[in-house]
Amino acid sequence: MKGYRDLKHTKIDTDRVKRRGFPETIFCEGKTLDQIVDIFNAMKSHGSNVLMTRASQEVFKSLHYLDGRTVYNQQGRVIALEQKPLKKVGLVYVVTAGTSDIPVAEEAVSTLEVFGNNTKKIYDVGVAGIHRLFSYEKELRKANCIIAVAGMDGAMPSVIAGRVNVPVIGVPTSVGYGVCDNGWTALRAMLASCAEGLSVVNIDGGFKGATVASMINRAQHKV
Repeated sequence: MKGYRDLKHTKIDTDRVKRRGFPETIFCEGKTLDQIVDIFNAMKSHGSNVLMTRASQEVFKSLHYLDGRTVYNQQGRVIALEQKPLKKVGLVYVVTAGTSDIPVAEEAVSTLEVFGNNTKKIYDVGVAGIHRLFSYEKELRKANCIIAVAGMDGAMPSVIAGRVNVPVIGVPTSVGYGVCDNGWTALRAMLASCAEGLSVVNIDGGFKGATVASMINRAQHKV
């Protein structure tokens, strides 16, 4: 069984939606515009929803010209074409420590929405003013999963995981000066956390965090 479509420069995994529940996502960085357009057209003709990450305004303009249904989350740099929208289920919260973490959070939000999750956002509630976070604690407890996005010291996900009884996915960001080391300090801090229920994905990995959160959330509804 072949299970993929060969475009010479790219082999599209057409069976992924059967195996995983979601179609392949297009990572735009490093690809030429011609390659991206070829992949987009092939996935569109297959009837798939199309999700594209790290996409520029130039890419969006080209694809929107081809299909006016495409939408662009400029902050998250995500393009989406929902040909077969999934029923939204459950609830995933996306929380950021600072305003500068929002672009990574928005990548997660767009991914969650295309993958069929009800999503809510709480931004700029980091440990420098932790009382801001505590005012949302009752709301956070209603979620099936929480994505906690933080740079600098990466402390906020540990605080959240210590206050709720649902899985928390920490997403370290490359935000910060000097010893923040482009996100490595936040990553190490999250990995070293003693808070139960906190798992961690790669630096600036909004898409990866959203994929895991979606699987947790949708598993609650057997979809």
